[in-house]
Amino acid sequence: MTAQVSSEACHAETLQDEVLAEVRNHIGHLTLNRPAGLNAITLQMVRRMASQLQAWADDPQVYAVVLRGAGDKAFCAGGDIRSLYDSFKNGDTLHQDFFVEEYALDLAIHHYRKPVLALMDGFVLGGGMGLVQGADLRVVTERSRLAMPEVAIGYFPDVGGSYFLSRIPGELGVYLGVTGVQIRAADALYCGLADWYLESARFADLDRKLDDLQWQGSPLKDLQGLLAKLAVQQLPDAPLADLRPAIDHFFALPDVPSIVEQLQEVTVADSREWGLSTANLMKTRSPLAMAVTLEMLRRGRRLSLEQCFALELHLDRQWFERGDLIEGVRALIIDKDKSPRWNPPTLHALNPSQVQSFFDHFKKVVS
Repeated sequence: MTAQVSSEACHAETLQDEVLAEVRNHIGHLTLNRPAGLNAITLQMVRRMASQLQAWADDPQVYAVVLRGAGDKAFCAGGDIRSLYDSFKNGDTLHQDFFVEEYALDLAIHHYRKPVLALMDGFVLGGGMGLVQGADLRVVTERSRLAMPEVAIGYFPDVGGSYFLSRIPGELGVYLGVTGVQIRAADALYCGLADWYLESARFADLDRKLDDLQWQGSPLKDLQGLLAKLAVQQLPDAPLADLRPAIDHFFALPDVPSIVEQLQEVTVADSREWGLSTANLMKTRSPLAMAVTLEMLRRGRRLSLEQCFALELHLDRQWFERGDLIEGVRALIIDKDKSPRWNPPTLHALNPSQVQSFFDHFKKVVS
């Protein structure tokens, strides 16, 4: 009994360390603190963040919240997928609980009644995007790398991706979701996935100014005014701006096999090299994951935020059994042979009815 209590105490202390919380000058600072693991989030971290955010929402002395990641490599590189893989393999329910509670946390940030400032330095991938896309003020740096890379491991872009990707102008969000490519600060601003750019070296200055901020009555306006003095909202030379005509053409095609085929055979607006490299990249991704992602994003355009999360949860509840995630994690993270055996193995073997079956009965979920 003594050993068990001691172990639990150490565990609680570890959890406390993995999510740091403090209040300074009426601002709640919430820091993901697993820098060695690129601040990947666990279920316990989700619960700690949810609890702390609720406490600050109820505290009249807290005017705003700042989200950040410890270290200089990542805000958050996503969920701790290895623990979810192990849960499923062991017949446990951690993976089921994780998605329910993670989505609830992300949704709570979207609806948070106090302004949230997200400092998106370094990698912001998957679950990290879920945490920041509901924030009021999203700041990127020269080190920022944003992506929803789930298709690379046989999954689909969740954590609200069916909502925020589907609302990017044109087909840019479809391109990002179906290919899983990373983008940098200029493209993040261009796509509307970030609001401000600030060099990472100026974060210390930002913190000092936050500590000294004189509140004038509207916390959001006060924070916007502060950022306006330090940061910019546009950067020149966003690569996606030049690729936009080609992306809008190819990623509006009816299905993934058509997209890949046309990328290889057709040139739009001097995009030949990009088209071939994109097609080659897509050939390494899970055909099923890309096809389900394409359908999910197109449906997401017509759904509310809550319905998008419901759709993603509907897909989650089937995916560990019927999707490619377990095989993708095995090949890329566990065995590291980098030779996933996708099901089906090729785009041409995709059966449209298999893709549609994942969406069966969804209306019952949201009705």
